Amino acid sequence: MSAKILKACTYIGVVLSVCALVGVVGYILVQGVPYLKPSLFAWEYTSDNVSLMPALISTLIMAALSLLMAVPVGVASAIYLVEYARSTSRFVRIVRITTETLQGIPSIIYGLFGLLFFTTALGWGLSLLAGACTLAIMVLPVIMRTTEEALLSVPQSLRQGGFALGAGRVRTVIHCVLPSALPGILGGVLLALGRCVGEVAALLFTAGTVAQIPDFGGEGIFALFESCRTLAVHMYVLASEGLHLGETYATSVVLLLVVVVLNTTTNAAAKKLSKERL
Repeated sequence: MSAKILKACTYIGVVLSVCALVGVVGYILVQGVPYLKPSLFAWEYTSDNVSLMPALISTLIMAALSLLMAVPVGVASAIYLVEYARSTSRFVRIVRITTETLQGIPSIIYGLFGLLFFTTALGWGLSLLAGACTLAIMVLPVIMRTTEEALLSVPQSLRQGGFALGAGRVRTVIHCVLPSALPGILGGVLLALGRCVGEVAALLFTAGTVAQIPDFGGEGIFALFESCRTLAVHMYVLASEGLHLGETYATSVVLLLVVVVLNTTTNAAAKKLSKERL
């Protein structure tokens, strides 16, 4: 009897979750699709067209820079904790507790830290680089923990087989452990990417709200010190003004599509790499 009750509760939970998801996505599409006009994708933002194109490009650049900084550090740290450090050492326990704690800190705290350190202490001001560094620090614990769990799930027999064939620890990790853990690592990167794309509070304090495309062609690397806004910040600004609510929903539709495309691409890459390994 208890098994039937548990099964019924499970089905009810699934139905409620699906209904909530369909309701939210459907409402966004109904409200936003009619406002998807060519003027919304103009290259330059004005108060008339409220173009989202500068925000879209800034979002992709911001996410790429953040992951470029966070992924190598997070993956390397997880490899050290799992493959090199003693699992019973106090250092490993402290690092794991710290990363778990950092995952639960509100994003506005990271924004205040970025405001005090990157924008003020380092003198970067409200800039693309300050926002990207803040996001990198924010998603680093997520990448570390997911990578660590992915590495721990790899069977010890693969490591022992590599050692038995005469491979050193470095070669065993690169050729045996990492390929097996790659789908889990990409899953962590996907979570980090979603947080980068949807973040608002931290970027308001570090990247600003200027709707412009970073001019890397004219200013080169100095374009990193220009203020910008992401799609999530763009939605917040439009909603706060209260003058372009339709365009706000349209921006949310584009943001939803961007997340779906990124998730699909990452999952496809993970499956392809897994098949090639097999």
